[in-house]
Amino acid sequence: MYTPDRRTSDQSLLKKYMDWLFIKKGLYFRDYDDLWDWSVTDLEDFWESIWQFFDVQSHTPYNQVIYRPTNADMIGTEWFVGATVNYAEHIFRHKTSQRPAIVFASERSVERGQRLSALSWDELERQVVAVSTWLRQQGVGVGDRVVAVLPNIPEAVVAFLATNAIGAVWSSCSPDFGTASVVDRFQQIEPKVLIAADGYTYNGKPIDKTDAMRELRLSLPSLQRVVWVPFLDVENRLERSVLWHDVLETAAPDELDFEPVPFNHPIWVLYSSGTTGKPKAITHSVGGCLLEHLKVLTLHQDVRVGERYFWYSTTGWMMWNFAVGSMLVGATLVLYEGAAGYPDLNILWNLAEAGRVNHFGGGAAYYLACLRAGISPRNTLSLSQLRSIGSTGSPLPSEGFQWIYESVKPNVWLISFSGGTDVCSGFVGGNPMLPVYEGEIQCRLLGCKVDAFDANAQPVRNELGEMVILEPMPSMPIFFWNDPGNERYRSSYFAEYPGIWRHGDFIRITERNGVIIYGRSDATLNRDGVRIGTAEIYSAVESLPDVADSLVIGLEQPGGKYFMPLFVVLRDGTTLTDDLVKQIKQTLRNQFSPRHVPDAVYQISEVPYTISGKKLETPVKKILSGMDASLATSRDTLRNPASLDQFTEFVLERKS
Repeated sequence: MYTPDRRTSDQSLLKKYMDWLFIKKGLYFRDYDDLWDWSVTDLEDFWESIWQFFDVQSHTPYNQVIYRPTNADMIGTEWFVGATVNYAEHIFRHKTSQRPAIVFASERSVERGQRLSALSWDELERQVVAVSTWLRQQGVGVGDRVVAVLPNIPEAVVAFLATNAIGAVWSSCSPDFGTASVVDRFQQIEPKVLIAADGYTYNGKPIDKTDAMRELRLSLPSLQRVVWVPFLDVENRLERSVLWHDVLETAAPDELDFEPVPFNHPIWVLYSSGTTGKPKAITHSVGGCLLEHLKVLTLHQDVRVGERYFWYSTTGWMMWNFAVGSMLVGATLVLYEGAAGYPDLNILWNLAEAGRVNHFGGGAAYYLACLRAGISPRNTLSLSQLRSIGSTGSPLPSEGFQWIYESVKPNVWLISFSGGTDVCSGFVGGNPMLPVYEGEIQCRLLGCKVDAFDANAQPVRNELGEMVILEPMPSMPIFFWNDPGNERYRSSYFAEYPGIWRHGDFIRITERNGVIIYGRSDATLNRDGVRIGTAEIYSAVESLPDVADSLVIGLEQPGGKYFMPLFVVLRDGTTLTDDLVKQIKQTLRNQFSPRHVPDAVYQISEVPYTISGKKLETPVKKILSGMDASLATSRDTLRNPASLDQFTEFVLERKS
């Protein structure tokens, strides 16, 4: 669908890196496949070359590039032992008066006729200095946790940079999360400071979160201070909080004082979907994310100094963290706060035009929504600055590729990108030197030894297989917070194949060494690109007096659609009425988010369980996808094997 011309390929930053390897290291690679093979075979030399190529600044030298435990387990791997670095310090290496640091728009600003606002590097530095000074004055130091519930606004970026500058650990949730969901996450890491907004806007409506933030504060006994950001109402203020404006007025030094921390020191805590119990508090390292983001954004997305980088996200998705990483390579970060479809689906494309965006990113679900709505941005916009379009969150099907090239820009570089919260980056993605084929991700990323395993744990090519990672990466979690002995960490990725990372996606590695992803191989739900834990849904639904049990399934459908039915077992004498369905949906929306609301609710007689008491999510998903029930699971392992029959009948009824 797209082939880079010779000039584009030869002037790409990936080609510059290959030339550098030849000149500085005497390493010659015929093509990308050769380069990739080297990067996943000689890990030490590859990652050291990334350090050197990007001139990573360390306050102390490293004495060992990679330390691996004697048990050959990826868990416990340490990188650049002895080095001390700071992520925010590398961002401010690009401070300049020639271009803004951040460009911002929101539903509220658009409604007021103010399309875009900008934050200069000088002003960004002034604010980060003030906030970091204030945090230090409150006793926040290296390793302490600062958490935030903020919309996607410049204040969130300032708060993160200030937190990181002093060596503290960042964690954020989007304000559209239900309070219980936020508590389940933040309670685990015992934060000292909460930075919270009074609300956010969505589909033209202001959504006040003051009461929710009051409840959150009461649920976090470790909190010492709350900083209040009045986003919706400048007159609103949470009692016993400090106004953001007052924090910015803190008397502070003229320049930032960056705290160097060990390469493997925590940078932030992200969260799993909560499929089994509370969400896992996935902790990444400062140095690992620094190297990984430099590598991917430069070599695989070709983001250059002075370009503008936009990825539609919320502060609760790892793509927010990744997008902030674009500032590491000298890009201007473009933010948008609000719904992607309000007042219509053209809003983000209009932002790309007005903001002169060079790299535009979003979830696959957004592009498919544009396709179904029949919009064609190229008919009304020039998008002359747009070089790449990124897609992630869920697989982008062939029709999504077609729509982008037919309706957005025929010569744009489409980067289908897949990774996850697990590494705050990608495993497979773009390549500025390779063609783009319909429905296919261009390549496995450098340093990511991705393979596909069949049912016998043997590598396969051009066949559907389980996605595995065979070698460690610097941005893999350093640990899960409060996980003694790394038990949850190990069970999350290494239970199926000891010592090998199982990611939970079905993939096919093509004859071109591209990758096609077919969706989740486990029970985790993936709604509009955001993973949702089934445990969260069960806890809410089964708290209702009329619901005795429940089972939720996520089904990938043809054309990139997603169907999420909820099956409920009701208490004796109760039937499923429209009112009860509304109550179920409203409960999920209020406690968690709109993404947790099922597409349909059905009544069943019983939920199938294993003998050990686990709900049979994955086998039911296979049955609903068309697999014969006898192949989906062994009935001998079930406590109530007859319960599967109702799902076979459900499939037949839907077909008829």
